[in-house]
Amino acid sequence: MKETAARNGIFYGWFIVAAGAFALFMSMGARNGFGVFVVPMTDDLGWSRTEISAAIAVGILVNGLSQPFLGRLYDRFGGRSVISLSLLVLGLSTILITFTSDFGLNFAPAISLPFLEINLSASLLFLILIYGLVMSTASSGVSLVTVHAVLAKWFVRRRGVVLSLCTAGTSLGGLILTPFAASLIIWTHWRVAWLVLGALVLILALPLVGLLMRDKPEDMGEIPDGRGRETQPRAIFTMAWKVVWSFIQLIALPLVAAIWLVAFITRDKKDFVANPASTAPLESDSWKDSFRSPPIWQLSGAYFVCGVTTLIISTHYVPFAIDLGISPAVAAMAFGMMQGLNAVGVMVVGIHSDKFSRKNMLGTIYFIRFFAYVMLVTPSILSSLLGVGIPPSVGIWTFAYFAGMSWIATPPLTSSLTADIYGTRNLGTLGGFTTFAHQIGGSLSVIVAGVLYDVTGTYVIPFALAGLTLLGATIASYSVKERKFSIRYQRTQSAPSATPIAQGAND
Repeated sequence: MKETAARNGIFYGWFIVAAGAFALFMSMGARNGFGVFVVPMTDDLGWSRTEISAAIAVGILVNGLSQPFLGRLYDRFGGRSVISLSLLVLGLSTILITFTSDFGLNFAPAISLPFLEINLSASLLFLILIYGLVMSTASSGVSLVTVHAVLAKWFVRRRGVVLSLCTAGTSLGGLILTPFAASLIIWTHWRVAWLVLGALVLILALPLVGLLMRDKPEDMGEIPDGRGRETQPRAIFTMAWKVVWSFIQLIALPLVAAIWLVAFITRDKKDFVANPASTAPLESDSWKDSFRSPPIWQLSGAYFVCGVTTLIISTHYVPFAIDLGISPAVAAMAFGMMQGLNAVGVMVVGIHSDKFSRKNMLGTIYFIRFFAYVMLVTPSILSSLLGVGIPPSVGIWTFAYFAGMSWIATPPLTSSLTADIYGTRNLGTLGGFTTFAHQIGGSLSVIVAGVLYDVTGTYVIPFALAGLTLLGATIASYSVKERKFSIRYQRTQSAPSATPIAQGAND
């Protein structure tokens, strides 16, 4: 492979992008499509919605708690080993869900809380063990944390667009594998669907990662970005890409306009260094030193809000639409459109993030998502307070459009900024910490939304509260001192000491 890539003038980093994107495609598709299994599994196994939701919540929480641990393993053993082993465990655990049953055991101790009651049957405990613990932990090893950390070592100048390309794999996984699993459930059985998804991970994703993934450019005799190694793209591919890119920008016209408007207002300009310093300003031998400076806390706080405002939607958006009188089929269609727009949004943001300030773009994305939430709850609020009859579908579809373009646009920006400011030496650990914050926010929002729905009978209040948190994320992102701390703006080659980190905390 090394000789073939070199002979054809192809930078090997693009093979890493392909392997990483496909690993995320299979990982997210196998795990995040759980929604289509809720009804058939509860009907077959006699669970309540609360009980199966509890298993999902445990999975979200465990996934968040394990992110820093898997990130640390990445920093120690490398991406190829961690991602490959995680894919193996992920595939096997996905297949094991096929065997969920009571195993002839009739015990079911209950957990009683003020607003819910959970009967811990043997089948539910098995699901919590396999999905909530094993599968969710393995997913942390095949996540944006590890894959982005690998790619950050291969790309510097085009880091933003590359991370966005790879992140699009998560969107395509939900767009393609979730309907595929739903079709298998209709045609066969939910157990067959889990079996097939697990087998695909083992047969397709695991061998591809093992064959192509490499931890750093030096392993293949390359340098970051492959400067001087790539051939110019052929004219036909250049023309085709221009057509596709024009179409993408047309679909995401409001997002593109917002990006350029913010760039104009802030007088943003492409003045970062073509050949930046080899060491990031706040890079240190110890990952603990990073927490003595503001950017990691600003990025993690904003990413906490990202988890609050995305996982609540993945769980409660369709039920909210159905409560408003929208048919389940149309509600699912709106959610599917949202997943498809994920890829559009992340591509637009990725390409523009290599031209403009990344922290400004991150803040803009969070504000666009805030606007989406405003549009989601406004029809219900106006109807209940003023009697204004705005069709609920207006809020549902408007939200699907704007939230779709902003959903997964934040992970590559967060990863890029973390790498730009703190370097790639401890990127796995730092990425694990920010993702931990994301998953904690998500698990809390899922639970709180369910409780508030049981108390008030509507999702308007939890969605409104979630939307308000995005104002804090917007402010936190805009306030990152990117020009001071990002490697993209550093002209010196001198390595920083621990002193600037302490000083940065006082700025």
